[in-house]
Amino acid sequence: MEITYYLYHIPGKKIGVTRNLNKRVTVAQGYQAGEYEVLESSNDIDYISSRELELQSVYGYKIDRKLYKQLFNQMNLNTTEQTTTFPCPVNKLKGMLMDNMGMEFMINDYRVILDGNTIKWIMENANTSMYNPNRCYVYNKALTEWYVNSITKWITSELEKPDTEPENKSYTTFQKIRSWAEDRGIYDKGDVKTQYVKLLEETGELAKSILKNDDEEFVDAIGDCVVVLTNLAKLKGYEIEDCIDHAYTIISKRQGQMVNGTFVKNKKSDWPHQSVSRTL
Repeated sequence: MEITYYLYHIPGKKIGVTRNLNKRVTVAQGYQAGEYEVLESSNDIDYISSRELELQSVYGYKIDRKLYKQLFNQMNLNTTEQTTTFPCPVNKLKGMLMDNMGMEFMINDYRVILDGNTIKWIMENANTSMYNPNRCYVYNKALTEWYVNSITKWITSELEKPDTEPENKSYTTFQKIRSWAEDRGIYDKGDVKTQYVKLLEETGELAKSILKNDDEEFVDAIGDCVVVLTNLAKLKGYEIEDCIDHAYTIISKRQGQMVNGTFVKNKKSDWPHQSVSRTL
């Protein structure tokens, strides 16, 4: 399976690389989609590792001592179809895991990040190798099942949180996105065509998440699409809220039926005779 590496930028803080933006940047570091930007993405770990150091220098940040590719698997894990083995005895495992906090690794088709909860699970389920007492292991099936369940619970808890923000929550969020984009010169130097290409990239990530049945990536991709659509509308002189209201005015009057899982509207035209006002 081809892996995509993302070179992300938290303005004024850092430039880093990850394979999972939501888990690494949002969950682990606490930054929402509008508070960071993706500078580049690549399937080539050698390129992205060198590019990270290059951009850290260009932006004036502290340059990492090691390339990302060297940090990525510095524990030298041995992952087979059945188990993941760590190169140390159980009594030294927690220290090694803590030293690699934030590290990501693959277990079959799943990406796992070492955070506090993952480390706790590994410590509770690690077994000493019967072939080498200086090595220990966990069973992949048990780890991935726990990991997927924990992510699902986290997503559910986020969705079920009470709305404590202002009544006009969506508008406030869109304003934050526009403010973030304006600070970074997207509206001054941006281009509708490039933003559209960016949208296609994000919808591609959404398609991948659906094919993989990856709820975490699905949520992340939906959010990224909304951010790009917000900026795309602004570059054309519109507010996304007006676009949404305009679309709802149309669909609220539609009549039709479900056909093969898709709502098919009646042929009679339902386009209202009204226009969307520009904000210039």
